[in-house]
Amino acid sequence: MESKGFKRVRRMTPAMRIIHWVNVFSMIVAVATGLYIAAPYYQTFIADAAVDKYVMAWNRWGHFMVAIIFDVTSIIIAYLFFFSRFEKPWKKVIPTWANIKEFFEVLLNLITLNRRKNFDSTHSDSFNSVYFLIFHLLLAWMLLTGLQLYVHGLASGESSIGAWWPWMLHAVTDWTVPASHAILGGAKATIMDVRIVHHYTMWLTITWVVFHIYYQVWRTIFWKEGDIAIVIGGDKFVKEA
Repeated sequence: MESKGFKRVRRMTPAMRIIHWVNVFSMIVAVATGLYIAAPYYQTFIADAAVDKYVMAWNRWGHFMVAIIFDVTSIIIAYLFFFSRFEKPWKKVIPTWANIKEFFEVLLNLITLNRRKNFDSTHSDSFNSVYFLIFHLLLAWMLLTGLQLYVHGLASGESSIGAWWPWMLHAVTDWTVPASHAILGGAKATIMDVRIVHHYTMWLTITWVVFHIYYQVWRTIFWKEGDIAIVIGGDKFVKEA
């Protein structure tokens, strides 16, 4: 039902909203278990020592499971980025003059607290599109470095599903070792470089999320278009011209 003077605009499909909330809960689990793997910060209250000794194993299992979920949603998002029939996000990140102008207009809108608004906020803008592209690149890097850490633990070159699995992971992720070393520097590239970069990227991702939540609240307050409700109902309301 549309309010008088406003028009309803569909911004997210049901599939997009499901992916969004799956990623939200997966990220919470990934951060909680990842921090425990790096430095155990809680102990089980179960008295049975036979159960207690598997706390780390269960954290690793949970971390790996949500990583698989991220893998699946990342593939879906990558496909929709180029081939979605609902919208074409890739068109907004191409550095054309129109996109660059819109990007800085949105940035100025944020800096001036909505005193200047020379762009159409009905649909996704270049600033938000680039910001989400950064998130997906961070997530891709997290997944690749995480898989390198995982396959590093399979020192025998075997797995429960055969030798092809470790071989494939090495082929896809071994390059992250020298890449991580190039980021950090030092005398010699080691798996510890990957661990450190993986950990730092987690904090960059958390920083991204904090600003994302802040910006959605900010837009809801200043634009008065119900942006924060998009991830729930899929729609926003824009004033009719």
